[in-house]
Amino acid sequence: DDVNEYTLSTGFDVSSTVTFVDCASVSEESKPDELEFNPDGTKMFVTGTTNDNVNEYTLSVGFDLNISGTTTFVDSFDVSSQDTGPQGVAFNSDGTKMFVLGNAGDDVNEYACTTGFDVSTCSFTDAFSVSGQESIPSGFTFNSDGTKMFVTGFTGDDVNEYACTTG
Repeated sequence: DDVNEYTLSTGFDVSSTVTFVDCASVSEESKPDELEFNPDGTKMFVTGTTNDNVNEYTLSVGFDLNISGTTTFVDSFDVSSQDTGPQGVAFNSDGTKMFVLGNAGDDVNEYACTTGFDVSTCSFTDAFSVSGQESIPSGFTFNSDGTKMFVTGFTGDDVNEYACTTG
């Protein structure tokens, strides 16, 4: 029920020296599965396989977890009306759109957020089915401008690429 922070002696190289730094409790989700940060690392979002929520946390120092209090739970956003198996979360660059990968519905659900990176201001807007390519989606991401989406899963043994006409 936590997120662990590590440093790497060489950036983006897990074969280099990896050192445990700290951890933060995310006990609002007993089986955390996916996490996402806002661009400056002062907000962290966690989904999991127990609850149908996106959990929001603040970090007093960007990308710095600290079990003694700098990581604070803020709010949960219930996505169960759209999917009972959220597998991942992503945001557009300013946080005004949140996307949740749904394992039960085999889709990506889109939410509009009136305040960037604040789940309490989000509301459902649309869904995009990936069931034709993946029946158990498990991970997804977007390219930097949102014009491409990539989805992986447990049944396809592949990476599915989707072109988005609007980023």
